[in-house]
Amino acid sequence: MTTLAAQIRSFAQLLIPTDHNAAELTDWITRTRAANLPFLHAFTTGLERDRTAIDAAVTLPWHNGRTEGSNTKIKLIKHQLYGRAGPRLLRQPILLN
Repeated sequence: MTTLAAQIRSFAQLLIPTDHNAAELTDWITRTRAANLPFLHAFTTGLERDRTAIDAAVTLPWHNGRTEGSNTKIKLIKHQLYGRAGPRLLRQPILLN
């Protein structure tokens, strides 16, 4: 459990974008596989499968958080008004937010 907690903490540090995170991610994957944490093996395999996108995520300062937040807010309003409002009434709260 101690090793697992340490690996999770060190991965969280990689989420702060810096230029050297790509190399540190490679080291993190190597350490995780060497520690024999089977529940993280699938995660590391997924990281390596889409490595170019992961490298961009941990090294570049740009993200799509604002867009995802807007989508989530619209979906929340839609679910709250489901069955009570047609498209005309649904449009109003979306435009007001």
